[in-house]
Amino acid sequence: MDKIPETDSLEMRIEALENRINGERRIRSGKPVKCAESLTRVQSALTNTANKRERVKILHKKIEDLMKYLDPQFTDHITVPDTMKLEFILAEEDFLLSQAAMLEQVNTMQPLLDSTYIRDVPEHATKLHRLSQIHIKEQDQTEAQSQEVKKLFEEYNKMMFLLSKQFTQWDETLRTMEEAKGIRPVE
Repeated sequence: MDKIPETDSLEMRIEALENRINGERRIRSGKPVKCAESLTRVQSALTNTANKRERVKILHKKIEDLMKYLDPQFTDHITVPDTMKLEFILAEEDFLLSQAAMLEQVNTMQPLLDSTYIRDVPEHATKLHRLSQIHIKEQDQTEAQSQEVKKLFEEYNKMMFLLSKQFTQWDETLRTMEEAKGIRPVE
């Protein structure tokens, strides 16, 4: 008994959808347009048209061949014979063996990759990021301190130059005064 109301409600819902899609259009008989029926009619019309056209029939028969020809590996299959492929493989034998050895080595080192040290990398990455931020901040502070020290050295050198110049002037003035009085300078 439960199945009957479900199918009825399903039919009602489908009919409501068809009414929404088709509006209130009616076929000549006055019945509402059914989507499934419309699609069936369209498909049959396309099939009839395809069957009437000889080229379309041939195309349908050759679709598998066309798909095979469209495959990118098909050209390799046609152009490169099996002996050439074998030569390619043999030419790369040393490389392939070395790659196999490296893969075997990675496989033996798999327990190392699963270690707690590797699993803790994200935690260490956050710490490293924090430390790198501190390092950048300290680099900026060092640069500012270096600029300040450079400025102080420049002021010191300027002051020493001026003092040296002043002492040279005083020495020259003192020498001219001693010569005018006739005093000999002590050497």
